[in-house]
Amino acid sequence: MTTATERFGSIDAVRGFAVLGILLMNIVGMGMPTFAYVDPTYYGDLTGANFWAWAINFVVTDGKMRALFTMLFGASMLLIADRAEGRTPGPAATHYRRAFWLFVIGMIHAYFLFFGDILVCYAIAGAIAFGFRKLGPRALILLGVLILAGLLAYKIIDAQHLHALQAAVAANTADATQLAQWKEAQLFLNAPAEMGATEIVKMRGDFFDALESRAYAALIVQLGYLPLDAIPEAVGQMLIGAGLFRLGFFTLGWSSRAYAAMIAVGYLIGVPVTAWLCWSTVAADFEPVRQHSLFVLTAAPRPFIALAHASVLMLVIRAGALKVLTNRLEAAGRMAFSNYLMTSIITTFVFCGFGFGLYGQLERHELYYVVLGVWAFILLWSRPWLARFQYGPFEWIWRSLVMWKRQPFLK
Repeated sequence: MTTATERFGSIDAVRGFAVLGILLMNIVGMGMPTFAYVDPTYYGDLTGANFWAWAINFVVTDGKMRALFTMLFGASMLLIADRAEGRTPGPAATHYRRAFWLFVIGMIHAYFLFFGDILVCYAIAGAIAFGFRKLGPRALILLGVLILAGLLAYKIIDAQHLHALQAAVAANTADATQLAQWKEAQLFLNAPAEMGATEIVKMRGDFFDALESRAYAALIVQLGYLPLDAIPEAVGQMLIGAGLFRLGFFTLGWSSRAYAAMIAVGYLIGVPVTAWLCWSTVAADFEPVRQHSLFVLTAAPRPFIALAHASVLMLVIRAGALKVLTNRLEAAGRMAFSNYLMTSIITTFVFCGFGFGLYGQLERHELYYVVLGVWAFILLWSRPWLARFQYGPFEWIWRSLVMWKRQPFLK
């Protein structure tokens, strides 16, 4: 029989795994011009090791680690609400105070550290998802699936509309409205090279130069990407994560056979489908509209691959294997908020001009040397820190703000 402590440790271990994995994709936006995240041909060479760095991440990690992290946010939302029952502040007050301060910290993070911040999205999506927390686990999962399916349908229709616009413009039959829509779409499909060149100059400049460049990118993300894409997806994933938590998925409550079935679905169906979409993108020579349409479809297998990753870790924990690694992951997950922010703090000094100034200087595959260094830091510092302190540094700040009282820090 698994104890409650072990079960909660499994949640932390998966969260630690996810926070490490998120950096695999974020590093591209941290160290290269922003649009290189969307189009791998936008900046630098895409052959050899660079190509494989993109392709492997496209199939295995792009969106999957974020999906897993988001599901765990949904699980934590219920866990914290359960613990707040009968206390002051209660579940709702605790949650919305947390969401408010998460939003504030996220805005600071987006504009001063990394434009691709996920905290603002989580604050808004979490505020929505919390309203459904008393649904049964299967109802939570079903509602989450319906939201993700609706979002996918909307994005497929939007991609078809882009194809129609492209055809009309090519045939010189586009009217004024279609031409305006096509021009607007180019900002997200085919960024001009000079935009990337300007980013490089700014990010290699002083603190205020980098702030100006980052603020522009953050504004585009928050006004264009969050409302119609990231927030609805996060709500759906949080609800699924909450439902799975109630069903015991993240607490070793499933049988080994059930976890193995999830691995089979994710790796034997989800991965091949995503690999085919990757191959099709390459075969289309990264043509922007076609590339966008294919990427939209990756949302369908994404949750299954994410849950397959988590299932592998669940079986490793259950078997008692790789204890040194899983213990380190558990500590990293207990400090996931601090570790997420620390990745941005470290990479800011690695890439910006007021630090080492490596922005735009590393090839795509070389960015992963930085990732390995950050991973080593996270895995090495988290456990010793928690041996001395009650919380990670940013968890302590967040908790103190939520409770509006300085929380105990030293053990």
